[in-house]
Amino acid sequence: MTRNGGNEFLIVFDLECGCGHRFEGWFNNSASFEEQTVRKLVTCPICGDTGVRRVLSPVATKTARPEQEKAPDSIDYRKLAKEIVDYVNKHFQDVGSNFAKEALRMHYGVSEKKNIKGSATWEEEKMMRDEKIEFFKLPLPRTEDEKNN
Repeated sequence: MTRNGGNEFLIVFDLECGCGHRFEGWFNNSASFEEQTVRKLVTCPICGDTGVRRVLSPVATKTARPEQEKAPDSIDYRKLAKEIVDYVNKHFQDVGSNFAKEALRMHYGVSEKKNIKGSATWEEEKMMRDEKIEFFKLPLPRTEDEKNN
């Protein structure tokens, strides 16, 4: 409900015409809506249809049974990161610092397309972007071997 210019409140009804167009109508009360509808004064703003009816407002609908509120599952970010790293290690060939060269070879059909991972310099990344080669930078944690070196 909302106030009109004076002290009266207006009720906002969700309406639908015979063609299925949905829109709002503002009325002093339910009886006012009914009376205006019978007199064919309420029309669809889209198609002009006067066969208008009230429909349930999404805000006002209720379910028969209140759903149990579920606490959002907590996310174990370390586990998720490990799963991503494991997936990349299992499904991507490590081409090391030859990433840009191998990406170019695949892009131009010189070598077969495959999932690759590796490293590239800023200049190589710029060149790949200029050549419209799509790649995704994924910061991976260092392995134990890399930490020990």
